[in-house]
Amino acid sequence: MKIGSTAIINCKIGSVQVNEVRIGSILVWSFSSFDPDAQAFITAAGITDPIQQNAINQLVLDLKGYSIWTKMKALYPFVGGTATTHKFNLKNPLDANAAFRLSFLGGWTHSSTGALPNGTNGYANTFFSPSANSLEYNDNHLSYYSRTNATSIYDIGGGENTGLKNLGLYLRRIGNVAGYDSGNYITNRNTFPNSDSKGFYNGNVISSSSKYFKNGTNQFTKALTFSDITALSVYVGAFNEDNIPSYYSSKEVSFISIGDGLSDTEASNFYTAVQLFNTSLSRQV
Repeated sequence: MKIGSTAIINCKIGSVQVNEVRIGSILVWSFSSFDPDAQAFITAAGITDPIQQNAINQLVLDLKGYSIWTKMKALYPFVGGTATTHKFNLKNPLDANAAFRLSFLGGWTHSSTGALPNGTNGYANTFFSPSANSLEYNDNHLSYYSRTNATSIYDIGGGENTGLKNLGLYLRRIGNVAGYDSGNYITNRNTFPNSDSKGFYNGNVISSSSKYFKNGTNQFTKALTFSDITALSVYVGAFNEDNIPSYYSSKEVSFISIGDGLSDTEASNFYTAVQLFNTSLSRQV
């Protein structure tokens, strides 16, 4: 609502907050105390539960407070319990491929705790191409909050066999090892022993120094050699291998992000924010 060309941001009668203005039964203006980016997501996804609304708002405030928000290019909080609400990218909550909203394919189970792929044909296309969106092999991050302890070859990512250009995470393979690929997976793969795939995983690289964090703690540091990063879309719940979904995962996910590289402090703060978010929704691990 505007008075002339001036948008009405807040309205009070004396000291009393006015929460909405109606003409008859028609709502023409409502007051929101939420961050505008949080409100845009809440509106687009149709989130009506106050606990979920507050969780989203606090997540946005925390990421901005930690100066992490601007480093996120795609961010999926999996709130609302349905494929319709889970598909939206918090950074740009439009229902369009160009906004990197998820397209769920194959078998998925959606609930208040997240999205669970069936491990045989379930995956989601993010429509996010790392190279087309200014990510580099030596400056990027990829995160995945898993609520399931299981093995899989990959849980999120994409890559091209020609040139060995990858961006991907696996949280626990047979043999109890976690891995993060950034560029050439033969020379640049960062791994650490891991027997429990539950938790928040963040593969992160800045200035050719790759670090793989679990629950905010760096597990291993690896110096990377020059490489290229994939132009293919990142898949969730599988790996996009030359535009073919492969290596399906069966891990329930409750948070994912793709973006620029994070400092050690930012990675630690990132875990704090995401863990608080999932705890407020009673789905933390």
